[in-house]
Amino acid sequence: MEMHPGQLSLSVGQVARLVAAQFPAWSGRPVRAVASAGTVNALFRVGDTLVARFPLLGDDPDAVRRDLEREAARTAELAASTAVPVPRPVALGEPGEGYPLPWSVQTWLEGVDAFVDDPGDSTGFARDLAAFVGELRAVDTRGRSFDGGGRGGLLPAHDAWVESCFQASGELVDVPRLRRLWEAWRVLPPSGPDVMSHGDLIPGNVLVRDGRLAGVLDGGGFQAADPALDLVGAWHLLESGPREVFRDAVGSAELEWTRGKAWALEQAIGAGWYYHRTNPVMSRMAVRTLERLLADTPS
Repeated sequence: MEMHPGQLSLSVGQVARLVAAQFPAWSGRPVRAVASAGTVNALFRVGDTLVARFPLLGDDPDAVRRDLEREAARTAELAASTAVPVPRPVALGEPGEGYPLPWSVQTWLEGVDAFVDDPGDSTGFARDLAAFVGELRAVDTRGRSFDGGGRGGLLPAHDAWVESCFQASGELVDVPRLRRLWEAWRVLPPSGPDVMSHGDLIPGNVLVRDGRLAGVLDGGGFQAADPALDLVGAWHLLESGPREVFRDAVGSAELEWTRGKAWALEQAIGAGWYYHRTNPVMSRMAVRTLERLLADTPS
């Protein structure tokens, strides 16, 4: 079932032909589709060391190419900023074989994501995640601040979206309580200057091995943003005990911690209803995050 109106699709055969035509050195490598709960790219293994990523949405190849170039630059910077393994950009492909957009190739990281191997009860994972966030916060922003795209700036900028999501979420979660939380949290002031942030620490974007953090995916959102933004990982990934370990290790005071709750609410309230029928894994994650927020906050 398609997740988005106008979603693109392509086959293993199309991908194999695109790879052979545009990157002949890889033409002998087997191409395999990758099962994923991801929402913005179709993934295909190219041999054992590479993965091709095809955007699912877009009607302007030039705009998509600019997005992919920006994503590659940000991913390369993220990979150079942390000891945690991160896929590295390798190449950009062009439209062809009936697929209308540019596409990208990255190195493949072995492992399973946190949808498959839930690290929620692992204090070791919580410490690893805190260390990763600390590494990113230590990166020089070089004068950069939030660029206005997506999450990471002003909470009230998302009011209209959040309200529309509340209206669509009545069968999934306790909307009246969540609305009261949003009204209280949306007016909180920033807790400090922008820092470098991954921006999307959800289960599908972290790899787990033996209850520890083994890799981080989807580095295209790496940018300067609200220091509370990466705290969403505490709610998307951790149960209450490890969550407190994470908080202590990051060193979040109350204001920053509560703004992190607000960002987690903003993200989860959208994913729950939107993917309820088309991507149940994402929807269940979002509902779990909202339930964790409610359980942690007095009525």
